[in-house]
Amino acid sequence: MNLSALAKSFAQLRFVCLVLLASLLLSGCVQYEAGINFNNSNRGELVQHIKLAERLTTFSGDSVHEWLNSIERRARKQQGKTRQLSPSEIIVTIPFSSGEELQTKFNEFFNPNSNQKTQVKGTSDSELPKIESNLLLFQNNFLVLVRNRLIYDVDLRSLSLIASNGNVLVNAGSILDLEFSLKTPWGAKIIQETESAIVPEKNQNKLVWKLIPGELNHIEAVFWLPSPLGIGTLLIILFVGGGLYLRYTFMPDPSIQFTASSANSSQ
Repeated sequence: MNLSALAKSFAQLRFVCLVLLASLLLSGCVQYEAGINFNNSNRGELVQHIKLAERLTTFSGDSVHEWLNSIERRARKQQGKTRQLSPSEIIVTIPFSSGEELQTKFNEFFNPNSNQKTQVKGTSDSELPKIESNLLLFQNNFLVLVRNRLIYDVDLRSLSLIASNGNVLVNAGSILDLEFSLKTPWGAKIIQETESAIVPEKNQNKLVWKLIPGELNHIEAVFWLPSPLGIGTLLIILFVGGGLYLRYTFMPDPSIQFTASSANSSQ
C-alpha cells in the first residue's frame, strides 16, 4: 500500500471516528415539543417546549442563540409569550380563539418568510435546513358540539444529516427528539390513511407523536369540542321555552281574565 492510499484510509477512519464521537456527545441534545391544547372550540393555546443540552453550545453556540432569539421574535409577532426556564430551556405559549386563527398562527410561526437564511458570526454563511410544514383544521358545527379534523404534514427529510462545525455529519435522529402533541377535553380518534402516518402515544386526553427526522411525517385526528356559543344559545331557548310553558300552564289567560272582568262590571 502506497503512502497516498494509506493517507486516504486514515482520513476516512478519522472521519468515521468524528461522526461516532459527535453522535455520542450530542445524543439527545435538542428536545422540541410542539403541542396544541384545546379548551373548547373558541379557546386554546399553542405551546412549544424547547430544551437544549449544554454541550450543544460547544459545537455551535452562536447559531443556537440566534435560533432561540428567532423563536422569541416569531412568538411576539403572533401575540405569544416566552418563558425562559434556563439559558437552554424555554416555553412558548401562543393563544388562539378559533380554529381559523390556530391554523393561521401555526403556519405563520413554523413557516416564516425571514428564516430562510441565518447569518452566524465567526463562520461562513450558513443556511438552516429547510423544513416545510402545513396544518389544516376543518370544523363542522352541530349547535352544542363542533367536530374537528386536524391534518398536519411536516417534511423533515432535510434533517436526515446535520453538519456540526461545518465538517462533521451526524444522524439527526441521534441528536433531535421532536414531538407533536394534541390535547382535547374528550380525547381524539386517530386516522391512518397514508404510509407516512405516525402512531401516537396516548396519555389520558393527550396524544403524542414522535416525529421522525429524515422522513415525511403525516398526522391526522378527529375530535369533538364543546361550543360555548351553541350551549349558550340552547340555554336561552330552553329558558324562554320554559317561561312560556309556565306562563300558559299555571297562570290564567289574560284575554279570558279581561273578558270576565268586563262582564262583571257591565252587570
